[in-house]
Amino acid sequence: MRCLQDVFAATPFVVSFEIFPPKTEQGDESLFANLDRLAARSPAFISCTYGAGGSTRARTLELCRLIQTRWSQTATAHFTCVGSTRDELLEWLSQAHEAGIGNIMALRGDPPSGETTFQKVQGGLGYANELVALIREQFPEMGIGVAGYPEKHPEAESEQVDLANLKRKVDSGANAVFTQLFYVNDHYFRFRDRARGLGIEKPIVPGIMPITEFSRIQRIVSMCKTDFPNDLAAKLEAAQDDREAQFEIGVDYAVQQCQQLIDQGAPGIHFYVLNKSEACERILDGLQIPATS
Repeated sequence: MRCLQDVFAATPFVVSFEIFPPKTEQGDESLFANLDRLAARSPAFISCTYGAGGSTRARTLELCRLIQTRWSQTATAHFTCVGSTRDELLEWLSQAHEAGIGNIMALRGDPPSGETTFQKVQGGLGYANELVALIREQFPEMGIGVAGYPEKHPEAESEQVDLANLKRKVDSGANAVFTQLFYVNDHYFRFRDRARGLGIEKPIVPGIMPITEFSRIQRIVSMCKTDFPNDLAAKLEAAQDDREAQFEIGVDYAVQQCQQLIDQGAPGIHFYVLNKSEACERILDGLQIPATS
């Protein structure tokens, strides 16, 4: 299993997938069937999210172990500061290390359910750069990814403040930046150029969420405050009673979006797959990135 720093040193372009822990046995069965297909694409890694407030802490580790043992793929475990003291954070990191998980996606994290603002617990950490620094100090061999926001983090006062926060994370020891989802590539290119202007030289990987159902994407876009093209919205609105047509529109748009990102030097694509493989398979086929088995 490779650490993130080795992943990006080995190849100029990488594909990775992000899953989330299901809440039911049926959800597990569906995810495992889709992981069979995603693993056939030999991604650079598969990441697993970490629930709000650390609610899926144990499941995240369990799924990361499975990704590495059952599917022989490199796993990246999401990890947040929320609700944990420094000692509790170190305990979880030790468990991840003992499980053979060599990559961490280090995030501040969202507030627990029912709370609207992030609150640092006594003896805990308040910022993602502090978590990056802790990992780098205690587990220097681990690969560390961090989040970037092409359209600014919703809580940041300005783009300048947001980029300064990103630089602190990178300077603390992050190996790569993975962006929030976006649907207008100009936001990514501008973000990348401004980050480079600040001296951020680590890979900045665009995060792409394929559109498979318009109503679901509308909710996510609203929550993330993400710009959404009017012409794309109009096409999807016209097909709102035809889920298959929505899927086809979403796949076609993602192929065009990803091809432009590749053509303009993106170091990879990180797909938010929502535990489904079909859209990503179709997109990779459209980009002529073949399956390996």
